[in-house]
Amino acid sequence: MASISAADIKKLRAATGAGMTDCKNALVEADGDYDKAVEFLRIKGLKGVAKREGRAASNGLIVAKLDGTKKGTLLELNCETDFVAKGSTFQELATQVVDAAQGANDVESITVDGKALKDVLDDAGALLGEKIEVRRVVSFEGEYVSVYLHKTSPDLPPQLGVLVELSAENAAVAKDVAQHIAALPPQFVSRDQVPDDAVAKEREIARATAIEEGKPEAALDKIVEGRVTGFFKENVLLEQSFAKDNKKTVGKVLEEAGVSVLGFARFKVGQA
Repeated sequence: MASISAADIKKLRAATGAGMTDCKNALVEADGDYDKAVEFLRIKGLKGVAKREGRAASNGLIVAKLDGTKKGTLLELNCETDFVAKGSTFQELATQVVDAAQGANDVESITVDGKALKDVLDDAGALLGEKIEVRRVVSFEGEYVSVYLHKTSPDLPPQLGVLVELSAENAAVAKDVAQHIAALPPQFVSRDQVPDDAVAKEREIARATAIEEGKPEAALDKIVEGRVTGFFKENVLLEQSFAKDNKKTVGKVLEEAGVSVLGFARFKVGQA
């Protein structure tokens, strides 16, 4: 039997994300052959695919792919633990999938090197011993598309990402706006994107709250409109106070730069 060293086990674990004992057993089974040990772990892992289906993949990373300055894709790839998320195998998988997902706006449309995405993820899950899934993907194409990725922890890959489409090229403004969206997440670009029923609901809540607080009847309409305006300032990008200069709105910053935001997407691992 081949001699199995701690370095061999560590190498296999780093590449596959499998546990120390599993890596040692795989190397023993493969008589020290690294490639055969990887194959052994993959075969063993495939047996557990059905068992993993019901488990929660609430960890992972956000990855992006820009094609020049006019096209970009943002994607969330999930796994079960941060140990797998920070491993090279998982991060290489994320790059492979987002490369294949360029232009996609729904997960079901993605294929990787001619293979169904589910098959690729099942193979990866078999190797890594965890449930692996793509939660969401979005792509923009326009005059200028930019991305910002943020690490919430220095030892983990990015877990927050923002994709922004501007009306014209302006790298500095795109970066500033993307960082603002990352820090102070809006729901809409402009007020006219807010559904009428959402505004009506805010008015209803504002009125009921004011009445509960004992505000005078004569002042209710003014109070309600003030609180609805506050809702817009909190949730509409153009009306938010700019993160880097709260004396200006994001809309004012864009106006001064001569550009507008045509769309944005903000993904954070584990959040809607």
